[in-house]
Amino acid sequence: MMLLVCPQNTLEYIGDKLAILGVPMISKEIELPYFDGILEEIAKGNTDILRAFGNHVHWGYWDNPGKADGTVDDFAQAAENLTRKVYEAAGIKDGMRILDCGCGFGGTIASLNKVFSNLQLVGLNIDPRQLEIARQKVQPQNHNQIQFIEGDACQLPFENSQFDIVLAVECIFHFPSRKRFFQEVWRVLKTDGKLSLCDFVPTQITISLSKVLNDIFKPLINNYFGYVDSSYTIQDYHDLAKITGFKSIIEKDITPNTIPTYPFLRKLNHEQKLPNSQQAAFVAELVSRLRIIRYIILSYSKIE
Repeated sequence: MMLLVCPQNTLEYIGDKLAILGVPMISKEIELPYFDGILEEIAKGNTDILRAFGNHVHWGYWDNPGKADGTVDDFAQAAENLTRKVYEAAGIKDGMRILDCGCGFGGTIASLNKVFSNLQLVGLNIDPRQLEIARQKVQPQNHNQIQFIEGDACQLPFENSQFDIVLAVECIFHFPSRKRFFQEVWRVLKTDGKLSLCDFVPTQITISLSKVLNDIFKPLINNYFGYVDSSYTIQDYHDLAKITGFKSIIEKDITPNTIPTYPFLRKLNHEQKLPNSQQAAFVAELVSRLRIIRYIILSYSKIE
């Protein structure tokens, strides 16, 4: 599988562009502290941060976790692997119209753009800074069409029945309402359209413990990641699908395949000295290794 990377001149452009813009790190409407830190480091020309997160800002997936080598390039490839695992769960084919919610720097759109043809690709994000990078970095190929639109995933700016597939790669826990998001996705999907996402999901047997830990560590997590709701169980997803008109297709626990993310982040955070990152990464690793929180890919089909 080829690693998706930006040409060096594109990376330099992104850093220069952010520096010229002054990169407003925090807005009153959007609070994404970890993105603020990533954008600031990119503006400084931090090549390791750019190589690690210039395409995807999410966890990695390793088919063989034991072979993870802890390098930036290995992690970047694993992040690309995870993206592909999520959109493969939706059964994407050439010629479809696809919406990627929480599109970040356009990494998922870039991957689809490389793999498929004759797609109509729409990336949606509430943060214009991320969209600025995505628009500069991702250009159409393979007869695909690409748009990046600023908008709220819980109030999608689209007419009914517009998309074959909706994706949400490691972002739904930031949304103020999963129910509202599912309702909006159902509205914009065509008949038999599919939703595919990944999420950090607490196990039912440890939900009480996870709630206690959430209360203890929530200020730390929110201080680095922004608003995060990681209290949604698989049963909650079953209930949500039922009331919003979806049928579950795939529920795949990939937690073991994501574990090498944590030593990589600890090493990178130590080297880069990113504010608050070490503590947040420690908490995330703790709950994953203890299986209090699982990393799960979920796919659904719209039913009328």
